[in-house]
Amino acid sequence: MEDAYAKSVAEVLEAFGVDRTKGLSDSQVEQHVRLYGRNVLPQEESTPFWKLVLKQFDDLLVKILIAAAVISFLLARMNGETGLSAFLEPSVIFMILAANAAVGVITETNAEKALEELRAYQADIATVLRNGCFSILPATELVPGDIVEVGVGCKVPADMRMVEMLSHQLRVDQAILTGESCSVAKELESTSAMNAVYQDKTNILFSGTVVVAGRARAIVIGVGSNTAMGSIRDAMLRTEDEVTPLKKKLDEFGTFLAKVIAGICILVWVVNIGHFRDPSHGGFVRGAIHYFKVAVALAVAAIPEGLPAVVTTCLALGTKRMARLNAIVRSLPSVETLGCTTVICSDKTGTLTTNMMSVSKVCVVRSVHRRPMTDEYSISGTTFAPDGFIYDASGLQLEFPPQSPCLLHLAMCSALCNESTLQYNPDKKSYEKIGESTEVALRVLVEKVGLPGFDSMPSALNMLTKHERASYCNRYWENQFRKVMCLILFGLLYFFCTTPSIPNCLMKSGLCTLIALIALHLANPCQASTVPHMHRQLMELVDDWIMISVLEFSRDRKMMSVLCSRKQQEIMFSKGAPESVMARSTHILCNDDGSSVPLTMDIRNELEARFQSFAGKDTLRCLALALKRMPAGQQSICHDDEANLTFIGLVGMLDPPREEVRDAINSCMSAGIRVIVVTGDNKSTAESLCRQIGAFEHLDDFAGFSYTASEFEGLAPLERTNALQRMILFSRVEPSHKKMLVEALQTQNEVVAMTGDGVNDAPALKKADIGIAMGSGTAVAKSASDMVLADDNFATIVAAVAEGRAIYNNTKQFIRYMISSNIGEVVCIFVAAVLGMPDTLIPVQLLWVNLVTDGLPATAIGFNKPDGNIMTAKPRKVNEAVVSGWLFFRYLVIGAYVGLATIAGFVWWFVYSENGPRLPYSELVNFDSCSARQTSYPCSIFEDRHPSTVSMTVLVVVEMFNALNNLSENQSLLITRPWSNLWLVGSIILTMLLHVAVLYIEPLSALFSVSPLSWAEWKIVFYLSFPVILIDEVLKFFSRSPRGRRFPLRLWRREILPKESRDR
Repeated sequence: MEDAYAKSVAEVLEAFGVDRTKGLSDSQVEQHVRLYGRNVLPQEESTPFWKLVLKQFDDLLVKILIAAAVISFLLARMNGETGLSAFLEPSVIFMILAANAAVGVITETNAEKALEELRAYQADIATVLRNGCFSILPATELVPGDIVEVGVGCKVPADMRMVEMLSHQLRVDQAILTGESCSVAKELESTSAMNAVYQDKTNILFSGTVVVAGRARAIVIGVGSNTAMGSIRDAMLRTEDEVTPLKKKLDEFGTFLAKVIAGICILVWVVNIGHFRDPSHGGFVRGAIHYFKVAVALAVAAIPEGLPAVVTTCLALGTKRMARLNAIVRSLPSVETLGCTTVICSDKTGTLTTNMMSVSKVCVVRSVHRRPMTDEYSISGTTFAPDGFIYDASGLQLEFPPQSPCLLHLAMCSALCNESTLQYNPDKKSYEKIGESTEVALRVLVEKVGLPGFDSMPSALNMLTKHERASYCNRYWENQFRKVMCLILFGLLYFFCTTPSIPNCLMKSGLCTLIALIALHLANPCQASTVPHMHRQLMELVDDWIMISVLEFSRDRKMMSVLCSRKQQEIMFSKGAPESVMARSTHILCNDDGSSVPLTMDIRNELEARFQSFAGKDTLRCLALALKRMPAGQQSICHDDEANLTFIGLVGMLDPPREEVRDAINSCMSAGIRVIVVTGDNKSTAESLCRQIGAFEHLDDFAGFSYTASEFEGLAPLERTNALQRMILFSRVEPSHKKMLVEALQTQNEVVAMTGDGVNDAPALKKADIGIAMGSGTAVAKSASDMVLADDNFATIVAAVAEGRAIYNNTKQFIRYMISSNIGEVVCIFVAAVLGMPDTLIPVQLLWVNLVTDGLPATAIGFNKPDGNIMTAKPRKVNEAVVSGWLFFRYLVIGAYVGLATIAGFVWWFVYSENGPRLPYSELVNFDSCSARQTSYPCSIFEDRHPSTVSMTVLVVVEMFNALNNLSENQSLLITRPWSNLWLVGSIILTMLLHVAVLYIEPLSALFSVSPLSWAEWKIVFYLSFPVILIDEVLKFFSRSPRGRRFPLRLWRREILPKESRDR
């Protein structure tokens, strides 16, 4: 029933055919089960494991590699190769692909956990009225039309419409659904709001929320998927994971590279058709197969097999660094996404604020004889921890706050007129609340004021353990005023249980147990709250018995009062809305001397002005506190007693912003990142917070920058587009609005980071480019996110963004390094094939170079230090290619040199080396006709391992020098010295040691078809390799000069890049 909030109680009862006094009958329950289904969130079928595995191989480059591996194996078998030589190349390729697939499967499996953890927010049991009797049933058996009773501490088992109030009020904490910082008062009246959001449906109890005050009965209107929690689940199911910008660009580049590779391979095979019949091949077919092997080797050389592994390793290293910043990354690709984030949609409650209501200001009357008549105190501390100080209007700290009569009585009233509990959780190492946040804030104020009569206060309290300190002062006042009542109750218990003349019916009714529970509740509310759920109704009777001396808060009175006794003197303490308490007050407590004087119109006007300042300018939630001395011996109070009160003071509280948020907001602005505050709270409260954290810096008029969800939805499409570009605050939202905001921003090519901690945030967290959950948030939010902030601190996001930008820069550098190396290999094989030279490198040697000698330095490049101005540059555009036009030109130049240097080493050994045959160049390029001609040298010379060893070594050493080029994209090695990244220096040394081992250790040299090099050969290797540094230094110089690189771009950019890149 979707519009139950707009219907009266009678209309809803009639729609389900239920009597509120009897509930559903058994036959009706069976009928409704068939009609509406069970109250469970259906389990979504998970993706089969085999599909997840196959999905990881759905990439063009990967498919080419698989084909190359299979063809390589088949050709090796056709040539009669057996053992390790036949399996080495395909095995290495498949191992790389399997490791990459494993990372992808693990990442996707984690994403499905959020849906399972959503079930934790469903209630286990419910008190249901059926066939005229109440019974406790599993919540899964509820059906629409059931009458359910809820009370304090109950988790709402389904979406329900209020039908009967059993107490003066009912308040529900629905922060996990709406993000509201305070509990919400529920009512019976229907709602007439147009386009009502969850916050407007004040007569609906939502599944998974918790009752924090009062008792009521409600009728079930939605179960399972047809609840607010179910709609969140459906939204998460409809949300597809976004591909990260880096993944998109790597895929685009991979597709482009695959097309180029395919073209070159076909070209090599075609241009050598004339050589198929050469006698050295033994026939046309064998010649075709030989050059097909060359084409396969070319494909292996061109594809950077180690690139996925190196990208994964670099991102993993980034996650470790981010973990030290309290940012725990759940999805590796999201590390890089942070670097191009343009908009951060931040949840207000718990992210920008502490989500711990705190008293920040107190106003009392100083004296009626001096101006100004009022004193204002500010209170430090923004959490539930009893740490903080009280400062006067001039900013001086009060050494002994209890010496001020008004502060002392404020503490008494706050401790006694209070039904919340504050306790320390040693496991979480934090202070936790039970009950209303506003009441807990008053308890914390009591602890900050301290106790009278001790000169060492409040420093003496710091000697207590955290568990004792949590409510030490509160317990002191409770014992002072309630100790008599507890002793009387224990006396009654002893009397009833030991007197034979007491009727058995009273004993059987559990009166002794009732009195014991009353005494236990008064003496230690925390311990009493551990009574099992089956005793809930008994505990409600206990609360009712205690309420003899308590007047609950009601919507008409807007206040509550409690009668306390101390030293045979009865005092009534009251708290409530300032306008209600002041209207009932006739006297005022003076802070100078503790005297009580009549409340004159002048004093009343000044207090009202202070109240308007607190509530208006400072947007504080205000409460007024008062007391009244009652006749001796009075044991109960009524509404009429709430008159002639003595006004104590005014307290203003708020959910305070985190201290470091303002600086973090400024850092975001400097980095070109826009912050949008998203909250379920009302507009004025949220605007006040935005002023405090600097989001509204230099703005006097918030129009066009601050919108409620209903205001935004009411805009025309063009106005909505303009609003998105200026929006700073989005208030009064529900879960669907958060997801809508993310989608709208993404249509404008924004890279969106969404923060949140509640169940309500999960769909938006999943939809965002990077979802950021709070460490103290719900398990659902964490599972739907890409990153978790262990310290719940918005400032941590800024540090993570800087790390993300550094990771992207380093990723681009090692991609450049690996691609330029592969281009060199392609040039080497292609030129050799075109010129008709023997194979310069065999596939096994290419694999060794690509995986080991390229992989180690590429990984070490991930440790490059970030540039100093990394957080002052604007975010890169989402469509910015990983390999830009000019950068690709640099790849080609460096790659061409690498390939030509490799061939030069090969040619040098045959033509100029003293240890070589010193053949004429023409003999080398006509080697395939050697067996058909008379020669002065044996044809077996072309099978010597020395020339390919020189080529392979040149390729390795030139790439080591090229790795040093990648310490910085544009900075000279004279500026960015090699020792700025010792990991890279170490990887180069290790790579060279491994290569030397391959050359000089016999089993390895045989496996890779290489031989030891002489000193003369090492010198020529160095001479051919070092110039790559000089060439790149020249290219870097042009990179630093925009005018210098304009000319080459015009020459080649449109001809080489794929169409998508040319269009951009």
